[in-house]
Amino acid sequence: MSVPAIAFREVGLTLGGQRIYDRLDFEVARGEFVCLLGPSGCGKSTALRLIGDLLKGHDGEVTVEGCAPAEAWERIAYVFQNPRLLPWRDALDNAAFGLELRNPGLSRERRREIAARELRRVGLGADMAKAPAMLSGGEKQRVAIARALALDPQILLMDEPFSALDPDTRRRLRAQIVELWRETGCTVLFVTHDVDEALELADRIVVLATRPARVRAEIALPHPRPRALEQDETLRRERRALMALFAEMGRPNGEA
Repeated sequence: MSVPAIAFREVGLTLGGQRIYDRLDFEVARGEFVCLLGPSGCGKSTALRLIGDLLKGHDGEVTVEGCAPAEAWERIAYVFQNPRLLPWRDALDNAAFGLELRNPGLSRERRREIAARELRRVGLGADMAKAPAMLSGGEKQRVAIARALALDPQILLMDEPFSALDPDTRRRLRAQIVELWRETGCTVLFVTHDVDEALELADRIVVLATRPARVRAEIALPHPRPRALEQDETLRRERRALMALFAEMGRPNGEA
């Protein structure tokens, strides 16, 4: 049996006296695009922190490619909600910054060569010399994606990366991230609270209930991409079911 890219097994976690997880179990297969979906505050982003070995003290087991997170950090790259660009560096040097931190022995010329390749891949080949202040919100996020891809990760962790963008830019970047995932073959775990976004992007959706978080549902989506939610009755049915599930989770004690 193939070792999963990411596995949570009976994971429990308490922070600040509050139980965040209680026996949380889910897996992400290698090369799979999984959306971790749930209401705000249910612990979706916390899962990424555990995978990246940024949180300690949990019960159960979290593994990355069969290893403890502390042993697998070089296989992972992040894209956050905020692109976190350095304002004094141009787009090219921002895209090369992750390589500078992770592989300081790599020459500056080689880092910039790799970063330039990834900027071209995300459609910013003509904007490499621009400072962040000259870039739109969507362009900044594409620099952040290029910075992550420059690391050649086996696993890409994305924490609501498009939530601060306008609807048209979100749609364009969703389509682009699917194409990049297909090109690279990496595993993607994408955190969102947007039902339509999850339905558009994922091979599979893992729905987390409110704290203490547990898996409430898993939905496989074998539908071909690109997906037109308004034109696909099966996807519209999945949307209705998910919206009903969210409404139920929002009711105290699951009241009718």
